[in-house]
Amino acid sequence: MTKYILHRILLFIPTLLAVSMIAFGLSKMSNNDPVENLCQQEEPNSAAALARQNKECQQIAADLGLDKPAFYFAFRAKAFPDSLYQIYDLNERMARQNLIAQYGNWSLIEVYFRQLYQLNQQVLGLPDSLSNDLVSPIKSGVNQLNIHYEHERIHYFLEEIAATIQQNATLKQQLYSSFQNVVSVYSDVRNRPTKGLLYIPTIHGYGLDNQYHHWISNFLTGDFGISYYDRRPVATRIWEAVQWTLIINIASIILAYLIAIPLGVFSAKNRGNWKDQMTSTFLFMLYALPSFWVATMLIVFVTTSEYNMDFFPTGGVGNLKDTAPFWDRFWETVYHLILPVFCVTYTSLAFIARQMRGSLVEVLDQDFIKTAKAKGLSTQKTIWKHAFRNALFPIITLIASILPATLAGSLIIEVIFGIPGMGRLAYQALFQSDWPVVYTVLMLAAILTMIGMLLADIFYTIADPRVRLSKSE
Repeated sequence: MTKYILHRILLFIPTLLAVSMIAFGLSKMSNNDPVENLCQQEEPNSAAALARQNKECQQIAADLGLDKPAFYFAFRAKAFPDSLYQIYDLNERMARQNLIAQYGNWSLIEVYFRQLYQLNQQVLGLPDSLSNDLVSPIKSGVNQLNIHYEHERIHYFLEEIAATIQQNATLKQQLYSSFQNVVSVYSDVRNRPTKGLLYIPTIHGYGLDNQYHHWISNFLTGDFGISYYDRRPVATRIWEAVQWTLIINIASIILAYLIAIPLGVFSAKNRGNWKDQMTSTFLFMLYALPSFWVATMLIVFVTTSEYNMDFFPTGGVGNLKDTAPFWDRFWETVYHLILPVFCVTYTSLAFIARQMRGSLVEVLDQDFIKTAKAKGLSTQKTIWKHAFRNALFPIITLIASILPATLAGSLIIEVIFGIPGMGRLAYQALFQSDWPVVYTVLMLAAILTMIGMLLADIFYTIADPRVRLSKSE
């Protein structure tokens, strides 16, 4: 048994690594920029303010671990440098990448953006006496040049800046030289391309100091990183949500199995007669009712005073403070969770009961059951002593899917009843591009899936000793 468990755990390691790489890779394909979302993006009014803002954004990128290369290596064309990851602003990084993809000449493109930065500093250093109507178009134009790569757009903004500078002698005196440097370098970028480098593949190695390595290393020690949304530890956000999801789902699983297994056995024992037909009809009705519809109907009819049946609270998990007595908080929570637990339980109950019935019916038709009956054993003893254990295999198989479902929660039920659980957290994190939260949930679900599969294998041997783990080694 021990050898088998160790063997399965060793097989889980490459699976987890593959899942983590897929999750991490998908997060890098997002167009959402967490640094931009968290950095104060007020328009700087001086060169010092611009430097201060850049420093703040660089610190945020460092705190989030985004100032490092994404992976251990990068496979790309030789025209691309190995240091683009150091540009924390996503839009500016994309502009550089697309210009390189068009012209291939990184050395000149780098000079072009450096000249743009110098021009921007000079614009911010213009005297306050100048009209804002003159300065604003230049500021806006320079900012747009930093994030655009299409020639038509760049040409348009360069023309706009040139026209504005020509309108004022002070502007012409202070900006003309720097602006001409920008124009000249951009002209060189277009006229002196090195497109041949775009067809030469190369590999850039970064070693262990990369985003993926730090994330997976920290994950294995319980550090899930910092949220891109509010910069709180992901572990804190997960714990705040998972406790409610675990309470609801564990309660629903226990109730579902306690009710479904005897119900399935009862239906199988009476197969074909009116008891079985009534039970089956009842279970099909339960399974067919959408949980969101049942939850909505319950809120409408049994949580409001309109129908004089406001027996339960509309939603939430209670309002008592942590300083309140434990049992007061316990019963308050139970009172709020009765309806969510019911809505999560009834569909699982119907499915498990039908699985139990089908499996037991199949076992009851086997020869060893007929032999037991022929020896005079009662129906109850035949079912519970001989048939039941062999019919548990499909139920045990469900464990592999139950564990990750316990963590993931039910988005619809949590939203309808206002439960701050994992389903709602994962949904919100996905739309907020809060990838540390998203792929932490994904990784935890993958781990629980594999634990569920391992537990299912172990329970197989408990249910039927004839199943030998040694055969699977």
